[in-house]
Amino acid sequence: MQFEFNMETIQTLLITYGTKVVLAILVFIIGKWLAGKICSILASLMEKNNVDQTLVKFLRNILYYLLLAAVLVAVAGQLGINTASFLTIIGAASLAIGLALKDSLSNFSAGVMLILFRPFKVGDYIDAGGESGTVDEISIFNTILNTPDNQRKIIPNGAIASSTITNVTAYPTRRMDLVIGVGYDDDLQKTKKILEDIIAGRDDLLKDPAPTVAVAELADSSVNFVVRPWVKTSDYWGVRFQLIEQIKTTLDENGISIPYPQRDVHLLSEEKN
Repeated sequence: MQFEFNMETIQTLLITYGTKVVLAILVFIIGKWLAGKICSILASLMEKNNVDQTLVKFLRNILYYLLLAAVLVAVAGQLGINTASFLTIIGAASLAIGLALKDSLSNFSAGVMLILFRPFKVGDYIDAGGESGTVDEISIFNTILNTPDNQRKIIPNGAIASSTITNVTAYPTRRMDLVIGVGYDDDLQKTKKILEDIIAGRDDLLKDPAPTVAVAELADSSVNFVVRPWVKTSDYWGVRFQLIEQIKTTLDENGISIPYPQRDVHLLSEEKN
């Protein structure tokens, strides 16, 4: 009789809990498949809308694990586990993790904004977060710049998002701003003509937009001209260095002086009786 009682108990347990286990396994398998399917559809939609691949992969993973967590909660409920206390524990753990990773989460949210709104892209030269350089990589938590002197700068995205971002290479052309000072005794019209001829004679300076050469200021020791030609952004620094050298040598050849700050000191002596 004892053996028959045990068999009946086992049968009852198998019927009662076996069904729950089978249903829980089915819920897990179907839920996991649905989570993957939903994430794949979302990733395809983002790719069609030209969302950055880094953000696509990250959001896909985040959504997948969130959906998988929901599936696990459903499985626990199917097995008869008290999901209310389970969710409470998850919520408390999430709060503790969030407080501990406050700075990292700030960098993460800034990274999402940078990738979504794209104020710059890989290959652009930018000034941001107190640093300058060519963008080598944009990740969720930081941005990597390569400086002209071949240094590698890793900047938290939070620092970039909270500062002014200057994208130097955002446009194909760029204006060059030079200030050329000449002496007060020099011929201004002749100087202006020399500067205009220099600009017009260079093929690496653009004709449209038209360059500007004008007297801008009567300074303490010089008359200052502004010279503002336009150039291809990729040629900017090379052309700038060559142009400054050419202006100096051409003005010297034509007897136009480029004064430097100076001060005349007059000494007065008192006559003794």
